[in-house]
Amino acid sequence: MINVFHIVSDSVWTGTCQQVYDLVSFLRNDERFYVEVVCKKNDAVLKHFRRLEVPVSILPLKGITDIDSPVRLATLLRRGNNVVHVHNIRDAWTAVYARRISENRNTRIIATVHKIGKIRTNFIYRRIYKSINKWIFISSFARKYYEQLLPKANKSQWHTVHDSVIAPPDTRDGVIVPQLRNVLGLGSDKVLLIYHGRLSPEKGVMTLLRAVSQLDKSRYHLVIIGEGHTKFVSQLKSFIVANQLLRNVTMVGFREQILQYVDQADIGVVPSVQPEAMCLPCLEYMMRGKALVTTDNGAQPEYINNGENGVLVQPDNHLMLAQALNHLIENPAERLRLGERARVTFDAEMTYDLFYNSITQLYLS
Repeated sequence: MINVFHIVSDSVWTGTCQQVYDLVSFLRNDERFYVEVVCKKNDAVLKHFRRLEVPVSILPLKGITDIDSPVRLATLLRRGNNVVHVHNIRDAWTAVYARRISENRNTRIIATVHKIGKIRTNFIYRRIYKSINKWIFISSFARKYYEQLLPKANKSQWHTVHDSVIAPPDTRDGVIVPQLRNVLGLGSDKVLLIYHGRLSPEKGVMTLLRAVSQLDKSRYHLVIIGEGHTKFVSQLKSFIVANQLLRNVTMVGFREQILQYVDQADIGVVPSVQPEAMCLPCLEYMMRGKALVTTDNGAQPEYINNGENGVLVQPDNHLMLAQALNHLIENPAERLRLGERARVTFDAEMTYDLFYNSITQLYLS
């Protein structure tokens, strides 16, 4: 049996946390592995992982200046065959130092790079990176991006494994979400657009609002699911009021049973401005057979062919986004065609079984 320790240092519940949650939910029932989660003392994150009924260790996880975390982690690594799977590169320090303290040579470190962004490349961090046994990049786009930042890295340790999402409907605790059309009083003549994700400038939510302000108000309703920084959310609400969109846009905050909302969408919209290493909301719309409009500046073109199984637009271009949305609003047959093709692509190339098999083979290799 292999002991797998997932280190998650996020202070709020993120897409990365959800990915770890889903992976742990499978690993805990796999007889080949013992699994444990290591995270910060943060109720927003802990309450989710504790639902899995797996051991959860709480550490400070403050980065390279934190000595306490590797010392305490080392006590978990002294025996057995171990895999420490870090999901934030800065936590590699904790894993590498803990392995050294534990003196257990049967401990391997795997790092998944979930995001696109700058990383430190000074002498100390280069030494840490060399101590990572395997790197996992969740898209070819992400791998190419980091190849430029780490040109001297040992690429034989690098692996590309596309992220995925779990297929069964999310009906945790037997909760059934309300039907948005009934709650909002929408007739069959209105097309339901849904955005779900973090509410932040880089996610393109303001671009989306600018786009829908250009559309015929009698033809659509946009539901925005998610939460974010108070100041930015206030800016979104101010835009909605100033552009007389109160009857066309509804912000419902964070929702856990997200797939039940995705199932209600006529069109899913993911207007990211910042490049995405891999866009989980895109995969959720594809899995559920929904027409999808998203941007072309990240990994999206790896699994979306424009006009075949989705629509790609330029980032931060509200006029182009409005044109794409208007076309789909006016063409229900096209929405159905794109959604059906998206589901076919997902089922053939991006299922969770494919993802899980790839990850566990890396644990076992």
